[in-house]
Amino acid sequence: MSTLGRRLRDGVPLLPFFAVLTIFLLIPTVTVVVNAFVADGAFSLDRIEALFSATALSALWKSVLLSGSTALIGAVLGALLSWLIVSSPPESMVRRAVLALCSVLAQFGGVALAFAFLATVGLNGVLTLWIQQALGWNLAGSGWLYSLSGLILVYTYFQIPLMVIVFVPALEGLREQWREAAVNLGASTWQYWREVGFPLLTPAFLGSLLLLFANAFAAYATAAALVSQGSPIVPLLIRSALTSEVVLGQSGFAYALALEMIVVVALVMVAYNALVRRTARWLQ
Repeated sequence: MSTLGRRLRDGVPLLPFFAVLTIFLLIPTVTVVVNAFVADGAFSLDRIEALFSATALSALWKSVLLSGSTALIGAVLGALLSWLIVSSPPESMVRRAVLALCSVLAQFGGVALAFAFLATVGLNGVLTLWIQQALGWNLAGSGWLYSLSGLILVYTYFQIPLMVIVFVPALEGLREQWREAAVNLGASTWQYWREVGFPLLTPAFLGSLLLLFANAFAAYATAAALVSQGSPIVPLLIRSALTSEVVLGQSGFAYALALEMIVVVALVMVAYNALVRRTARWLQ
């Protein structure tokens, strides 16, 4: 069999994957890019220019603020939790249970997560009513849960376990021999972390931070279930552009917003992949 024939034979099992990739990624991406620049059958920059309107810029800023703050909070708290997990014995039942729980909670989002917070700290939530009866304090306040502040809290809920999942392998990659070598050379614990541990973990931490940012930036269902009025972030503005008759007058504006999200997430993921490759050098 020729080399080309062997390559074709080896590539047959990948055909279902490429089919899914084409249908659910390539075709939608091409559709968004084309429709962002084509209006009424002709090339136009009107939809791209609409991205610089006050409404679009405000939504982009709030999306960046939401994604950046939840990514930073999730990365810091998740890194601390990861360190506590790695510090426990590998066969520890607590370690296994926490990792399993993080795997579940990292995927616990959308309407179910929004309902959980509404039922707990919403205007008529269980915890809200209990605190109001016991202490006379309205935990729900002026409806902060349904604003950007509430989204930051809810998003952090699944950002922390996601950080644990992606950062634990980096901590496990720190070899005990490196610590022993540093101690033999007279280094203290702080010196080891400052000169060896932190520099090695920095690329992995920054890469995980970028992954959390992209994860929050593209999230939609949770915000859509919590925020019923207004469009504080880009995904909700896209929804309004598709369903409303008054948002800039055209549903085609949603294609430009989607293109904006694609560009932002693509840049973040390129930087993430670069940091992952750098981390892989010492993990191997």
